[in-house]
Amino acid sequence: MDKKIILGLDISTKCVGISCCCVDDGVVTPIIVTHMRPKISTKINGIQALFMKCNLFMEALKDLLISNKLYDQENGKCVLNNIVIEEPLLSSNNEYTVATLLRYNGMVALEVYKLTGIVPEFISSYDARKYAVPSLMAVRKFKKNGEEYPESKIRNAINKNELVLFGAYPFDCAKKMILWNYISEKYPEINWVYNSKDELKDENFDASDSLICVMGYANKCKYGESNPEVVSVETKEDGKMVTYTYAYKFCGQDFTKSITIAKEEKKTRKIKI
Repeated sequence: MDKKIILGLDISTKCVGISCCCVDDGVVTPIIVTHMRPKISTKINGIQALFMKCNLFMEALKDLLISNKLYDQENGKCVLNNIVIEEPLLSSNNEYTVATLLRYNGMVALEVYKLTGIVPEFISSYDARKYAVPSLMAVRKFKKNGEEYPESKIRNAINKNELVLFGAYPFDCAKKMILWNYISEKYPEINWVYNSKDELKDENFDASDSLICVMGYANKCKYGESNPEVVSVETKEDGKMVTYTYAYKFCGQDFTKSITIAKEEKKTRKIKI
């Protein structure tokens, strides 16, 4: 990928994460990492509320691009090369919520196109995280109920390259916090927002997700559709425990992970006489 300026958006009806980055051969340098929370009267709802929120967001986005010299208001010329939007995560069982999110996402995508002349591209939240933070890929250790998988299951997963996002963490881990911690360590120059109690505001997660969106898109473009490949495995037993240490390659990097679990008891067959 040549040197490009990429805008990433993480869209929800409550808050939109915004990141604009310079991407040079997969190396992402943030220019803007922020958020916009469109506030309207609580008396306004339905489709009118979405229209008003979309308008407020677009006004804020345009001002942000102009102030960072990424948009020339006189001739309507935009310096951006690509725009990538995280696909909405439709996990809700509420049909109205899903429909609202899809409508709003489409509205914002259309208005962004009208402003910049660039057709936005979409990336799933899974792919954004997978390619942005390849070190998070690991063999799944825990079941949904918190119990560990048996040794045979983990051994087979390693042999079959079955690595997944947050595989080393419990199912109910704070994924957004894990990603935010990664971003804050990688880019310590980013200014985050805190409340009066010096606690991290939720808006930071929208901002960091938009940056993850750009990072994931950049790596996916550079390396193409791919999956981690386990290249070596070492086994070490210690009493009733066994440790599997496996190395894998992904997105041009080498990683090493370890899983320590209880050894499975070998089943003995009864011989009939």
